[in-house]
Amino acid sequence: MHQKMNPLYNYLLKFADDSFIMGQRLSEWCGEGPYLEEDIALTNIALDELGQANNFYQYASRVADNGKSEDDLAFLRYEHEYINAHWVELPNEDYAQTILKVYVFSIYQKLMYEALSNSSDEDLSALAQKSLKEVKYHYTHASSWMKIFAQGTEESKVRLIKAIENIWEYTKGLFAKVEGEDDLITLNIVPDVDALYEQFIAVTEKDFADFGLEYPTDHFMQPKSRTGYHTEYFGYILCELQYMQRAYPGCTW
Repeated sequence: MHQKMNPLYNYLLKFADDSFIMGQRLSEWCGEGPYLEEDIALTNIALDELGQANNFYQYASRVADNGKSEDDLAFLRYEHEYINAHWVELPNEDYAQTILKVYVFSIYQKLMYEALSNSSDEDLSALAQKSLKEVKYHYTHASSWMKIFAQGTEESKVRLIKAIENIWEYTKGLFAKVEGEDDLITLNIVPDVDALYEQFIAVTEKDFADFGLEYPTDHFMQPKSRTGYHTEYFGYILCELQYMQRAYPGCTW
């Protein structure tokens, strides 16, 4: 199981796991993008996420101080030990759903990193500031495509609306807390995600109006994000990610 004795360790893992799985999902589009420039853009976003994951795993490894490297944390945990949000493990499906996933995730990360930039933990603040530069671009890119799909052809709008209907109920799971997070909030090390979720709603409502999209009215949200319980898709992702380390223990590049 993930460590319980250090809330900062768990907190770092949620960022690392989110970015790790999101980067893996987006990398599935490499060589499959709608055209070359967009193929490169989405691949770069995937690489940004994997880089962020590596940074947060490194810090988590230092905090744990148990001999586990960032690679151990990334590749050698069991399924229930990953505490990523369900949002990042959902399928790409078509390009509209992929862009929706990047759009929502970029807003979540932007809000989190802006708040964490003022953390009293200097290492966490530095990681947030470094990552914020990247996710601002992710948001600009994805929101531009959201508007293009919403105001483009009838088919592009239908596909985007279908994606929203299919997965919007997983959005709040991004703001789920991990064990010990309330202690970090009390110490003013991390922000209160409940307040950030309200900001998320305000940002997305404003954007949807600009895109010409109706904002989702169904308030039901899927539970269990960040608890070690995952969607049916996660096991397949993990098998692919862990194959080399499981087949050839200790292998290095």
